[in-house]
Amino acid sequence: MSDQSSRPGGSSPVVGIARHGRLRKSGPLSAIFSTLAAFVAVVIVASLAITSYATYNLVAQAGKNAVNIHPGESPAPPPGVGAYPGGFNILLVGDDTRTGQHGIGAGLNDSGSLNDVTILLHVSGDHTFATAVSFPRDMIVPHPQCPKGGTSVGLPVNTALSYGGLPCVVDVIQALTGLKIQFAGLITFNGVIEMSNAVGGVNVCVSGNLNDKEVGLHLKSGMHLLSGLTALEFLRSRHGVGDGSDLGRISSQQVYLSALVRTLESSGTLSNPTTVYKIASAAIKNMQLSSSLDQPVTMIAIAQALKNIPLSRVQFVQYPGSTGGTGIFSGKVQPNVALGNQLFSLIRADKPFRLGAQGFNRGSVPNTGKTTTATSTPAPTSTGSSGAPETVIDGLVGQSAAQQTCSKANKFNGQG
Repeated sequence: MSDQSSRPGGSSPVVGIARHGRLRKSGPLSAIFSTLAAFVAVVIVASLAITSYATYNLVAQAGKNAVNIHPGESPAPPPGVGAYPGGFNILLVGDDTRTGQHGIGAGLNDSGSLNDVTILLHVSGDHTFATAVSFPRDMIVPHPQCPKGGTSVGLPVNTALSYGGLPCVVDVIQALTGLKIQFAGLITFNGVIEMSNAVGGVNVCVSGNLNDKEVGLHLKSGMHLLSGLTALEFLRSRHGVGDGSDLGRISSQQVYLSALVRTLESSGTLSNPTTVYKIASAAIKNMQLSSSLDQPVTMIAIAQALKNIPLSRVQFVQYPGSTGGTGIFSGKVQPNVALGNQLFSLIRADKPFRLGAQGFNRGSVPNTGKTTTATSTPAPTSTGSSGAPETVIDGLVGQSAAQQTCSKANKFNGQG
């Protein structure tokens, strides 16, 4: 937290931009997979082992450091028995702090907490599809007022955490998307390591030899079972994948994320009480949950809503943006507002969509010969649950959890 005390309480966007510029070389990232997996683990363990006192006690620990993401609002009552009613949104945040992380990332100029992973998970009202949208850390967006300032017409997404913790990140994403966020969770580097160990590692495909001296990662082209520190290094790697940009890294991380979801869904993983308990334990010990999410009955209701969504109906997409802009966008990511509005108008209306012609996918390529999952999940259909044709959105970068892809090594960096 080295520069928190010197941060002015005003709203100058220059402060936030310059601050992140000092961190660009290190490329710190809490892993995407850990936030989503941690949440999934908690709700699964609550639904599968509700009668276990040990599991109940573990889940109850989450409330000890819970945070109210909507100060001033009366908390909603817990849902009743059964699936959570209607659609809902969960914000998943990765904190890049080195504090208490057992030396991980030490010496890489820790300038305080930044939300270097920000994912919004939307679950449809009929519980038949879900969309996880990743927001590039350097994308310049309007910021509302937070406890420590930050209000501006343009600041990087990842500065929100430093201006007011998890509630401030919630405010920024709500303002950008027009969605009400009911639940949120935050996780750090240690969670990445512990979560990957708890699931026994995740099989990830790499296309080309991936070498990233910035994080100490060296992987040959092919399949790798990643866990522990190696999993963290893979998910932090920016220089080693795609074109070396954060946009490329998000695509590469979605390779891991989709593989992790398939691992959690695979035969034996979630039916093993010991494995499930390890996952939940790692989640609880390494997460800060919103006070709306720390009740076991709420977790059970959410689990019931999620459990029957097929892999082909779980989509991961990037909020659309590009580099090469000028002014406040110089050296940052400029949002594609028109395409972003199209995406979130469908999400707000709870309408399913399919990815059409994609934009430049910097960080991943199809895994040839592996086009289906182990559970033979069918490809997305052309109609929604009501039978109406689904909207096709061109230009978005992403994939479904059913699609098997490979992280693309960065040959432009001389590493491929």
